[in-house]
Amino acid sequence: MISFYNDYSEGAHERILDALIRTNRLQSGGYGEDEYCEEAKTLIRRHLRKSETEIHFLVGGTQTNTTVIASILKPWQGVIAADTGHIAVHESGAIEATGHKVLTLPHHEGKINAGQIERLVRAHFDSESFEHQVQPGMVYISQPTEYGTIYSKAELQAISAVCRKFHLPLFIDGARLGAALVCAENDLTIADLEELADVFYIGGTKNGALFGEAVVIASPELTPYFRYMIKQKGGMLAKGRLLGIQFAELFRDDLYFDLARHAVTLAQRLQKCIEELGYPFMLKSPTNQIFPVFPDELIHQLEEKYSCSYWDWGRTDPQHSITRIVTSWATSEEAVNSFLNDLQKLTNAE
Repeated sequence: MISFYNDYSEGAHERILDALIRTNRLQSGGYGEDEYCEEAKTLIRRHLRKSETEIHFLVGGTQTNTTVIASILKPWQGVIAADTGHIAVHESGAIEATGHKVLTLPHHEGKINAGQIERLVRAHFDSESFEHQVQPGMVYISQPTEYGTIYSKAELQAISAVCRKFHLPLFIDGARLGAALVCAENDLTIADLEELADVFYIGGTKNGALFGEAVVIASPELTPYFRYMIKQKGGMLAKGRLLGIQFAELFRDDLYFDLARHAVTLAQRLQKCIEELGYPFMLKSPTNQIFPVFPDELIHQLEEKYSCSYWDWGRTDPQHSITRIVTSWATSEEAVNSFLNDLQKLTNAE
């Protein structure tokens, strides 16, 4: 079975495994206070501008989202997000379990915009009973979105301006940030995110690491005791070096971007060829997630050899379903060629 189901099915890039083995018997401090984490921070800081920006390493996306959001919100506040946002639909109520509500807005191709945010905030404070409602306390978006789409610099600047107007911290989920940064449509850098967001993270789990996310806190005054929250939420690894070693290797000579570029290039090739075969798409994504619409009969045939998210993304009519195809840092050109050859044969046989 060839998998295009997600971008974290494989283990880790060989350079990371080699680095973990090479340092395995060396002793270091614990809880992320070691030379490897410090080296990783130094390498990541090459892409940043602010000297006061903090960097912390956590294990995974849900833990990161929960820890960051819980550290920022006051007890009576909630977080604004798209109704398709990961914290709203894919985290088993992790945010709600901290006592905070997710305040959802309708998405357009996975995104929300500055106008929607401003209208929600104004509606809250214009209400006579605003003190009886959950107060909007911050904004969460992801780059790229759950649909593989990205925010442009102009869109993010507008969102950032509204957030600052209403004193709402802006948090960007970067679980697949690498894919966004290297895609053809992107006009943002990591330094731009540092300037426009209060907190964001650089995802490693879905881009070549065994596990791990690098949290970048551009506004440290928001979370002056963030390590307490990391500990409380179970994120402070005794062997924190395992995160530092991985991120140091990813950022030593732009391996992070090379791996993301590989995934995006193959996904875009798939998208182009599938379109040339005559199949429509739910939307066009510039990153490593694509969403073709296939006849159900064709899907049943593809299922025999290829693992994709075939049935989770809705239907366009009773005979056609949206399929999510995801490429990773480790996807081979042979796997892509195999899929396209079989798809062409099945299409010609119809």
